[in-house]
This record gives sequence, structure tokens and C-alpha cells, in this order.
Amino acid sequence: MSSASTLHRIVIVGGGAGGLELATQLGNSLGKQQRAQIILVDHQLTHLWKPLWHEVAAGTLMTSENELSYIVHAYLHHFEFQYGSFLKLDKQHKQITLAAVTNQQQLVLPERTLAYDTLVLALGSVSHDFDIPGVEEHCYTLDSYQDCQHFQQQFLQQLMRLQEQQQQELTIAIVGGGATGVELAAELQFACEQALNYKHKPKPVSYNIAISLIESAPRLLAGLPEKISLATQQELARRNIQVVLDEQVSEITPEAIHTKSGRVIPALLKVWAAGIKASPFLTTLGLATNQRNQLLVKQTLQTTLDENIFAFGDCAACPQPNSDRLVPPRAQAAHQQAHLLANSLTRQLQGKALLPYYYRDYGSLITLSRHNTFGNLMGKLLGDIMLEGKLARLVYLSLYRKHQAALYGWWRVALLSLAQFLTKPLRPRLKLH
Repeated sequence: MSSASTLHRIVIVGGGAGGLELATQLGNSLGKQQRAQIILVDHQLTHLWKPLWHEVAAGTLMTSENELSYIVHAYLHHFEFQYGSFLKLDKQHKQITLAAVTNQQQLVLPERTLAYDTLVLALGSVSHDFDIPGVEEHCYTLDSYQDCQHFQQQFLQQLMRLQEQQQQELTIAIVGGGATGVELAAELQFACEQALNYKHKPKPVSYNIAISLIESAPRLLAGLPEKISLATQQELARRNIQVVLDEQVSEITPEAIHTKSGRVIPALLKVWAAGIKASPFLTTLGLATNQRNQLLVKQTLQTTLDENIFAFGDCAACPQPNSDRLVPPRAQAAHQQAHLLANSLTRQLQGKALLPYYYRDYGSLITLSRHNTFGNLMGKLLGDIMLEGKLARLVYLSLYRKHQAALYGWWRVALLSLAQFLTKPLRPRLKLH
């Protein structure tokens, strides 16, 4: 049995869906058998599946039931967790530096270095403001769990002001008609509906609330089939959400969204969800990047300038064979890449060749809060079929269960699902604190 100091060290930076799934799979195999030392690094102490963040922002998700503690999970799955932010990379000495951790100006953990034999970067993405004036100053983004919580608090305060007649209207504008923008708009509409009627049961009271969704393309969800886009737009219209298409934002002011055509859309709360890019920090590492700051990788997910450093998920520009397009920044791609890397890194320790990654599109699903769910499923047996309603909702929920199963196993997921089902009548539909 090898000692920890002589084991091959695999350091994974980023505890999002992909990074955490990879650490779990490697921990359950290589870590448990003490064939390698697995270390996961993240600047947070807990994990929450990113496709649920819009529900955190609206206050419709009970986060305590869905958060995962990195420290506890690492202990249960035979890997090590290091708390801190990635600060520097030293390729020559094969080590990374983690920034000091402070809390209210008190030092929690000092700056540290971590040696690696294999480094895997799974750092996700951040909002892309396209250098539009006023975005950084006047818009909320959903780049982190904390961003979502901060917006939820501001949203709740505005609802309370409206409820107590301290203001006459609440205007919300979301820039970006992709999945995040569409799902957030529907979730906020549902939250408004719930919150403002709590005080006036059984007779609802009407409030002046306007939610706008602004998209520069001619239709919503431009990357998905047109029939899904049309069905989504019609459902949003039924929910009194204003959809503004083919309008490019030129400026954000404290009071409104301004477009290049001269249109002015008033908004007290403004959310920017109009695109993503990798963190600019990645351009400082001495590795090749593209215009969106993504690390250039081969099909094996190795970075082009260092075969000992891998990258995957939103932060990686991974080529698709026989195409000039890159693998899209989607949760299913990160899940597939994590599974492939778990196999590849195990093979590498056995002296075998790394596996190439081939993206497989299994379709997309969009949930409009409790109102409706649309999507398409793709596969060799199914072809391309469109789903809507309860069946689509079940498939959408199954994606989260699949992520949980990669972390806990199906038996525990079944118990968690049963517990949530039994306690559902006891839980409020909206977080009002």
C-alpha cells in the first residue's frame, strides 16, 4: 500500500457539477483503493446544482434541502477538500497557489500551495456584459450562489414595499432570452403571484407588476428548435411577461434599459443574463485561450500547451470532430466530460491511452416554474421528439436526480426523493426570509 506522499496527485479546481462529479467518481475508485490522491478545490463550502440557481434568486427553492457540504461529501467519498480561491499556477514546479481566506478582515486560512501531478480545471463561467455601459453598475447577475441570494433579498424587499403600498409598481427587466433568462422570468412571475396573495387570502389583490424579457435575437432560446421557442414565448405571454425580441441593449441606467433602436424599458430591478464567458483570470495562467477566455483543449480535454493540465465544462473550448463548432457550454456536456475524464485518468495511471471526447446532444428542457415545461429529447431510438407538460416536467426533474445519483448513488437518491415528497405539504412554496 502506497503512502499519501508517493501517490499520484490529481487536483481538481472547481466544485461545480462537473468538478464535483469527477472528484466523487475518482474518489470512489482511485481514492478508495489508495491508487491516487484526489483533491478538490473550491472557494465555497457548499455545492448547489447550477440549473437551480434561478429558483434561489426567486426564493422558490428551499436551499437547505439541496445544498451539499464539500467537507462531508469528501470524507464519505475518499477524496480531500481544500477551501480557497485559485490564485496562481506554477507549471514548471507543478503547483498551484490558493489565496488566503478571510472573513470580515479576519484571517481564516493563510495563502497555501498545492502540488499536483495532474491538474484539472473546471472553473465554469461568468456573465458576459459585452462592454455595454451600465451593466456592471446597475444589473444583477447570477454568477454565483451568493449573487442569487443577494438578488432574492432585493426582490423580496421590493415585494414588501409594494405589498405595504410604499410604492405603486414593481418593474423587472431580464436581458437575455436563453434558458436562464426564460426560466428566471417565469419563476419571478410565480413568486410575485404567491408572495402578494399570502397577505390577502382568500381574496387576491391586484398589483402593478411588469416583468420584461429582452432578447437581441429574433426569437427566444435561439439554440433550441423553433417549435420550443414559439411554445415558450406563447406561455410567457399567457403569464403577462412582456417578451421584447430583436432589440440590442445599448445602455443600462438606474431607471431603465435602453436599446439601440431608441426603446426605453423602465425597470427597478435589472438582471443581466445575456451570455457567458470564462473568467478573465484564465488568460493569466500561461495557457492558450480564445476570445471568450476559454482554455483551448484537445479532444482528450488536455490543454494544448501542457499535457498534465486538463480543462472541461464552460471554461474549456473543446473542438467537435468534423465541425468548426465547439462543444456548447451546457450541463449535459460537463456531465459527459466528467464521466469520460474519470475513465481517462484511471487509464492513464494504468499506462493506457487517454480517451477522446465526443459530445452527444440528448436534447434540452426548459421549465417555466410550475406553469409548464417544454423540451426535446434526442437519441438513436427516439429521433427528435418534443415534450410538453407533466411528462416534460418529470424528465426535467430526472436530470437533477441523475446529477444527485452521480454523487450519492441511486439508492440514496430514492430515499431523498421520498423524503421530499412526504414533507412537501409542510414546506412553504416561497422563501420569504
